[in-house]
Amino acid sequence: MASRSTDIRNGSGGGSSPTIDAVSLAIIEQLQEDGRRPYAAIGKAVGLSEAAVRQRVQKLLDQGVMQIVAVTDPLTVGLRRQAMVGIRVEGDLDPVADALTAMAECEYVVMTAGSFDLMVEIVCEDDDHLLEVINKRIRALPGVRSTESFVYLKLKKQTYMWGTR
Repeated sequence: MASRSTDIRNGSGGGSSPTIDAVSLAIIEQLQEDGRRPYAAIGKAVGLSEAAVRQRVQKLLDQGVMQIVAVTDPLTVGLRRQAMVGIRVEGDLDPVADALTAMAECEYVVMTAGSFDLMVEIVCEDDDHLLEVINKRIRALPGVRSTESFVYLKLKKQTYMWGTR
């Protein structure tokens, strides 16, 4: 198990967040390398029994600290256009963010500070699909003042390892 400068990490954002110790972080790292790694193998790597790993993983899942999912390459499943869209909103952000969250094409929705009120990552079949989502659906939402699109030309790096740095 890698040494850490701190044994405890608290979430940020002002809310109540679960406390994650170094052993739980090491379990997360093991699962990030291979989400199908057996609990017995994880236990050997982090110094716990298989049952203890199973309990910790279940607690991390129940607390919403992590999810174990299959991640696909959008290109291999027919989704050939990705874009980040910056959105400026008049009034309350929550209804717009909720509407975006409900759209299947919106993979990532965040409220931001700065030039945009919301940033949304969109994954679409092609340019026509992207245009339909932005022009007919996002811009039609009450409160949306403007959008700016950043179309992805080539993905150079995508990682899910940041949760344990």
